Amino acid sequence: MSPASFSPAPGDAHGAPAPAETETRRLDGVVREASVPPLAQPVRHGSLADLPYDNAYAAPDEVVLSRRSADGDWSDVTAAGFADQVQAVARGLIAEGLMPGDRVAVMARTIYEWTVLDFAAWAAGLVTVPVYPTSSPYQARWILHDSGAVALITESAEQAAALGPEFAHLPDLRHVWIVEKGHVERLAEAGAHLPDQEVEVRRGVLGPDTLATLVYTSGTTGRPKGCALTHGNFFAEVDNAIELLYPVFRARTSEEASVLLFLPMSHIFGRMVAVACVRARVRLGHAPSLKPEDLLPDLAAFRPTCLLTIPYMLEKVFNSARARAEAGGRVSTFDRAASVARRYGEAVDARQTGRGPGPSRALKAARAFYDPLVYRKLRNAMGGRVRYAISGGSPLGRRLGAFYAGAGIDVFEGYGLTETTAATTITPPDRPRLGTVGRPLPGTRVRIAADGEVLVAGEHVLRGYWDPRAGGVVPAAPGGWLATGDIGQLDDEGYLTITGRKKELLITAGGKSVAPAPLEDWLRSHPLISQVMVLGDARPYVTALITLDPDGITHWRRMNGRHPVPPELLADDAELLAILQRAVDEANRMLSRPESIRRFAVLPVDFTEAAGHLTPSMKLRREAIMRDFADEVEALYA
Repeated sequence: MSPASFSPAPGDAHGAPAPAETETRRLDGVVREASVPPLAQPVRHGSLADLPYDNAYAAPDEVVLSRRSADGDWSDVTAAGFADQVQAVARGLIAEGLMPGDRVAVMARTIYEWTVLDFAAWAAGLVTVPVYPTSSPYQARWILHDSGAVALITESAEQAAALGPEFAHLPDLRHVWIVEKGHVERLAEAGAHLPDQEVEVRRGVLGPDTLATLVYTSGTTGRPKGCALTHGNFFAEVDNAIELLYPVFRARTSEEASVLLFLPMSHIFGRMVAVACVRARVRLGHAPSLKPEDLLPDLAAFRPTCLLTIPYMLEKVFNSARARAEAGGRVSTFDRAASVARRYGEAVDARQTGRGPGPSRALKAARAFYDPLVYRKLRNAMGGRVRYAISGGSPLGRRLGAFYAGAGIDVFEGYGLTETTAATTITPPDRPRLGTVGRPLPGTRVRIAADGEVLVAGEHVLRGYWDPRAGGVVPAAPGGWLATGDIGQLDDEGYLTITGRKKELLITAGGKSVAPAPLEDWLRSHPLISQVMVLGDARPYVTALITLDPDGITHWRRMNGRHPVPPELLADDAELLAILQRAVDEANRMLSRPESIRRFAVLPVDFTEAAGHLTPSMKLRREAIMRDFADEVEALYA
């Protein structure tokens, strides 16, 4: 039985789809709308719950996942083995009395059980509700209460205990299961007596329009909202992404395609890629920790061909590699290699966009020379086989994108929201364009409103927002167009550039509009800077709050023979402030005088999620920062 099978678009022998041309529409000579036709046929019946069973039928012995054991070793899971696990846990959920449409919350890091539970819940006709493991008890309580979750699955007993006092306020919650206590295995045992037909009946009534998950936006302001995403939303997203990103998901080479997830599966970005890997039978692994001492061994052992990442992490990899080179007395070699990589990436981009002939013979020779000295070492730190990265969450920036392209890692940059089931634009492999977030995902339309806001339409756009007080799902995209809240512009070929958030646009006292995001992204790439928040709304000039990167500062002190000092003293260090001023001056060169940063303050603490200054997806909570650092802000305008 394979009700959800899809028909790939025609392509060449290497898996590349036929090119999908972008259609653009202009108003007053400016591109205001871009659309790309779908590459995959729409799914008209079946659901995500069918995917493990389809794979087991089509290729039972093919490895589709790898599972990390407690001792760090990886064991392969075949398509048939995964389907058996999903079936067993689905029977257990049914045996425990969960009914079709019930909501099941999962609070865990990026672990193998997350994917098993996702597909098992769907197979039992349930709706999954991710909860960030870093959520406060109050935040978790809000999501559990608002969604009406009847069951909660936590990764650890500690998480369950922290939420214990909140359970009295959750009348719908009837079950709490804990992964580390073996409760997933117990679920499988609890349903062993049920016939397989119980699951087949549940799966059989699901369709593309059935609700699959409620994903609560982390929210930079206010309470999070539950985005109601259907099985059809996921199919429209992943099927077109699989066809577009054929080097990652479709191409068959001598190297087995594999993806190691280490971003939160509570975020739609991670969930979407996990579903895409299962859909395309690309070997999937889970890494629960982002700490270098944990992640680097996982990368070395798993050896992925593609990474799912965010620009912040790519910046950290670059800065860490440069710091190691500097500590080893090879910083001049690294800097020359970085310059060669950037120029090579720019030259390739120029050739692909018709602006130049491509890398010269001398540039190709320089790149080949530095590959074993620098680039290969950087790739080896990621496992040695990484050729692609999918980046989202915030703009990557032209310099960093060109560097990685020149270093042998193609970064497919995308832009999207929880409301669009992750990516709504993405860089096409055959036509990348540095400095943009790509063209509309096939099957998507992007429009720029009169005020610059980005509007999106397509089958991947959510059904609506969850509102139990209104009886369920409330439509979110009147007329078919979703207002994203982001400001952007389209070029002549339909490539989108995001310039800021509509609510975050600053208007100085002199009436100058300033988008803070480009300045913040530029400064964050500096090895000594962790986070930046640009200020200036209704103020006479633009300023910034800057936090320091602990690893970068430790390396800077060591290289300069500086002894550790308390953070509050380091924030006033004259030499450090001079370095940061040069970075600010460099960023200001991109802007007019009214838009440039006049003053900045270095904070003695970093912005963190735990302190309430960052969302789980690393976005700034500006109102919280303004409140907690009000004195520092006022001092900038004294």
